[in-house]
Amino acid sequence: MNQTISSDGTTIAVDSYGNGPALVVVVGAFCDRQSKKGLTARLSDRFTIFEYDRRGRGDSGPLGDNSVEREVDDLAAVISLTGQSPFVFGDSSGGALALAAAAAGVAMKRIAVFEVPFTEGPSFTVAQELARLVASGQPGEAVVRFLALMGTPAPAVEAMRQGPYWPHMEAFAATLPIDVQLCNNGVIPRGQLGTLTAPLLALAGDRSPWAEDVARTIAAAAPGAEARVLSGVGHDVPDAVLAPILAEYFA
Repeated sequence: MNQTISSDGTTIAVDSYGNGPALVVVVGAFCDRQSKKGLTARLSDRFTIFEYDRRGRGDSGPLGDNSVEREVDDLAAVISLTGQSPFVFGDSSGGALALAAAAAGVAMKRIAVFEVPFTEGPSFTVAQELARLVASGQPGEAVVRFLALMGTPAPAVEAMRQGPYWPHMEAFAATLPIDVQLCNNGVIPRGQLGTLTAPLLALAGDRSPWAEDVARTIAAAAPGAEARVLSGVGHDVPDAVLAPILAEYFA
């Protein structure tokens, strides 16, 4: 494990391994730098992988004054650690973070994002509600509210609560408000996207009812961008499907 320091002094934990040009992976909700190891194992023979714990997760420092701007600073610090203008892959809300950083001028060679949740539901009001639940000592209720927001059926949520993975999910409860904030009140930030200079690939699965239109709109708003819809997959895209697409695009 390596470390880098963000602009406000927060320590960010980073794993780096592999061979080739740098590829930075930006994860979404309930994820840390361990979460995409299955995907990055399929890419590390062609790229030097940089995976990091977003603030408040894993071995990184506490949330502190958490905001989109602070998360952009964190990603900029990780990218600086690579020593180059890297490829960047952002998954879900991690894709929203990657796009925000690119719009803020953080250097990236190429960007790929998968199912960025610029869609109805994840509003700033919900982000505040989640923060209140966490602050009042109800992390489990914050997780339940977030899962419901994502369309998870109530019986499935209850099954999760009884499962061994639930404590892990509760441990991420304090980070959920920023994941919701990154969704930009469900509005696709066309103005920001129009300023991007790096080529962009917006990916979606055809089993996610909202994601195809979002991917196509993102691609239409960003210069030199393209959208691609993957057949037979949803938000939990298999590594074996995603890895070759990323390898081809970043090659």
